[in-house]
Amino acid sequence: MSIPIYTVDAFTDEPFAGNPAGVCLLDDPRQPDWMQNVAREMNLSETAFLSPSASDGFELRWFTPAVEIDLCGHATLATAHVLWESGTLDRRSAARFHTRSGVLTAERRGEWIELDFPAKPVSEALPPDGLIAALGVQPRFVGRNAFDYLLEVDSPDDVMRVRPDYPKLAGIEARGVIVTSRAAEPGVDFVSRFFAPRAGVLEDPVTGSAHCALAPYWAARLGTSEMVGRQLSARGGSVRVRLEGDRVILGGRAVTVLRGVLV
Repeated sequence: MSIPIYTVDAFTDEPFAGNPAGVCLLDDPRQPDWMQNVAREMNLSETAFLSPSASDGFELRWFTPAVEIDLCGHATLATAHVLWESGTLDRRSAARFHTRSGVLTAERRGEWIELDFPAKPVSEALPPDGLIAALGVQPRFVGRNAFDYLLEVDSPDDVMRVRPDYPKLAGIEARGVIVTSRAAEPGVDFVSRFFAPRAGVLEDPVTGSAHCALAPYWAARLGTSEMVGRQLSARGGSVRVRLEGDRVILGGRAVTVLRGVLV
């Protein structure tokens, strides 16, 4: 049976920008080895696999080309976009996903999609051996949550100058590393980049789940609960964030660039 599969650019309103994700629509769950092979074939930072839930909504899993991960924002945004665009889900209905990080929801807000994700605040931490040398930065703050390290540097120029030593960075025991600073451009509150060579992704173009750490971090420093983050990757992309207690609302747009079938 042919299985629908899509490539969607997330956190952008134009093709070939933002973060591309694979989205695979399944009638029934598949074995992890099969999903890992498909993700490796797609060779995108993440491929999402969606199947009907036995209770309500959908089961959702995410795979990089190397490993299954616990949380992914841009592939969830892409999945919600495909559900509504394909008519699998009525555009007036919210999408409900059962994941390894609990139940996540997505709702349409005009041309935007809002994701309800758990906040993942960081706590100040000593940098592990090799982290600073691998990034070549002098951070003003280092923090850690269950997934990633977060390093604040002085300026967007410092964020842009990071040239990681990826083999060294892959030796750090964390999913990835966020480098961030206050923004200098109007309409943007903070900027960031995200590196995850240990998970098979050197630099991720736009990382929704990283904003689950960035939102509470910058909310405390800027004194506001609603912000815009800009990820300074080569493709670039923007994420609207709103901190609501222990949840982060991530807002973005998405564009389908490819529709196909697995045979």
